[in-house]
Amino acid sequence: MTVQKSPVGGHVPVAGGLATGGLKYAEKMGAEVIQVFTSNPRGWALPEGNPKEDALLREREDIPVYVHSPYLVNFGSPSGETLEKSLATVRHSLRRGRAVGARGVVVHTGSAVSQTYDAAMAQIREHVLPLLDEIPEDGPDLLLEPMAGQGAMLCAVVQDLGPYFDALDRHPKLGVCLDTCHAFAAGHDLAAPGGVKQTLDALVATVGENRLKLVHANDSKDVCGAKKDRHENIGKGHIGEAAFAELFRHPAVAGVPFVIETPGRDAAPHAEDVATLKRLRDGGK
Repeated sequence: MTVQKSPVGGHVPVAGGLATGGLKYAEKMGAEVIQVFTSNPRGWALPEGNPKEDALLREREDIPVYVHSPYLVNFGSPSGETLEKSLATVRHSLRRGRAVGARGVVVHTGSAVSQTYDAAMAQIREHVLPLLDEIPEDGPDLLLEPMAGQGAMLCAVVQDLGPYFDALDRHPKLGVCLDTCHAFAAGHDLAAPGGVKQTLDALVATVGENRLKLVHANDSKDVCGAKKDRHENIGKGHIGEAAFAELFRHPAVAGVPFVIETPGRDAAPHAEDVATLKRLRDGGK
C-alpha cells in the first residue's frame, strides 16, 4: 500500500501581492504548500482582495493554500464587540479563502477570558454553528487550532477538542490544525518515546479519523508543559527531529500538509527547516 506523502512548506509573507509575493517566497524556501494571511493578523480591517492575485493563487493547483485568520479572533470572548468582530473576521477569511482556492482556514480555539467555560461553549454553539452552515460545499474547511494552555484557553490538550466538536455537532466542514509547539507546551510530550503516537491516537479517538487537515510544524524553545507558545526552528528546540520523523510515519498524518511558522527574518532559515522536514519525511537522518 502506498502511503500518501505530506507536502511540506510554510507561512509566507505576501508583500508585493498575495500570489506574486507569496509564491516568490515559497520558491525561495522550497515550499510545496503555503499558508497566508488575507488581512492584518493583528487588526480587524477586512480588505477586499485583488482578483488578479486571487486567480494566480487559485490556479496554482500544485501548491495547496491555507489561510490563517487574524490573532484577535476569539469566539469565547465575553465581550459582545469582540465576538461580533471575530465572527465577521472569520467570515471574511472564509470568503477570501474560497477566492484563493484555500483548502482550509485556521482559527485559534479561543479563550473564555472572564466568563465560565460552559458560557463560552454555549456562545460558540450559538454563533459558530450557523457560520459553519454558511460554508459552501466547495469552500474551505474551518480548522480549529488548540493553544498552548495559557490562561482560560478553551482547547490545549487534544482531548479538549471533544467538547468543542460536540458543541458544533461535529460539523462536516470542521477540521483540526495541530500545532506541535502548542501541543508540547500544553503537556503532550512529543519528544518522549511513544509520545507522538500517544498524542495522535488520542486526537483520532477524540475527533475521529480524517479530521486532522493541517500540521503547524514548530519546534519549542521551552520544555514540555511550560504553557508557553515560543516557536523554535526544526530540530533546534526541545521537541527535536526524531519526533517530527515519527509524526510523518503516523497513519493519521498521511498526506496531511506540514506548514512551518518558525523564527527567521528571511527565507534562509525557513528553507533549512523545510529541507529538514522533507529529509525526515523521506526517511533521511
